[in-house]
Amino acid sequence: MEKEFLTLIQKNFPIARRPFAELAETLGSSEKEVLDLYRALKEQKVIRQTSAIFDTKSLGYKSSLVAFKVENIEKAAAIINAHPGVSHNYERDNPYNLWFTIAVAPDSKLGLEKTVEILAEKSEAESFIVLPTKKMFKISVQLDVKGDRAKKEKLKRAKKEPMVLEPVHYEMIKGLQKDIEPMKEPFKALVEALGIDYETLASEAERMKKAGLMRRFAAILYHRKAGFTANAMVVWKVPEERAEAIGETVAAYSAVSHCYLRPVYPEWPYPLFSMVHGKSKEEVESIVEEMAGEIGIKEYNYLYSTREFKKVRIEYFSPEFEKWEKRVVGR
Repeated sequence: MEKEFLTLIQKNFPIARRPFAELAETLGSSEKEVLDLYRALKEQKVIRQTSAIFDTKSLGYKSSLVAFKVENIEKAAAIINAHPGVSHNYERDNPYNLWFTIAVAPDSKLGLEKTVEILAEKSEAESFIVLPTKKMFKISVQLDVKGDRAKKEKLKRAKKEPMVLEPVHYEMIKGLQKDIEPMKEPFKALVEALGIDYETLASEAERMKKAGLMRRFAAILYHRKAGFTANAMVVWKVPEERAEAIGETVAAYSAVSHCYLRPVYPEWPYPLFSMVHGKSKEEVESIVEEMAGEIGIKEYNYLYSTREFKKVRIEYFSPEFEKWEKRVVGR
């Protein structure tokens, strides 16, 4: 039941009065048994967080992947991690040794580029490259804990339905970002604070999904505890005229959780980025070799993470963004 449960909640955790009871019904179990399992998997650090996964760009934030070349990596990582828009920060096996994702708020006074420049200066980076998304083919971290997914899967892209956010939606976003605790009614405090019922919470969350504001409400796992001990950011040197077709092919592999086209630089000729997960380094490299054969690309590079400095969900519409900017500009 554990594997079935983890598969379910990675796809969708119900937004309902008694979500664990709904999950129990699907699993043919009891609410207590499912609650106890969830609590145990949280304590064992198999489940990292269960909350809404929002689309940064759709909420008005500007974001990018950034790579720094630094001497004192611990000092640089601490400086970078202090920014509230940094969600991921890793040491990677490359001359550009510190890789992080950063977002700045819609009302940022500094903007993305200036913020990165300030971080580079403070962390004494020798050089850096800014790698915003030019085209996103896939973003979906759902680990195949059961081992029954097909090697390749058809990518689904639903047509977005426009939605205008009202004040209640911003409060919903703040509340739905919070991690789900192991209790019978984990959304009770939120519906009471918003003064709405569970049906409204669920229906408005569904509207945000259809608008592309929320990708899904689901659990994210600790990869290693879930059995996926290896992952690599694989970057590909692909010809511009074939880049989109190749990106679609790579993204179709179920072992790939992220796949993007990004800018190139004289010192960085790799426009296609893919995150590949496996239960061993050998499995990851076997998948990559198969992909390389299919797409006919011989120039690619593995960027293995050697240390994780930060991995969190961004708290959207938090006052911490404005506080950070005021602090760094000295007023």
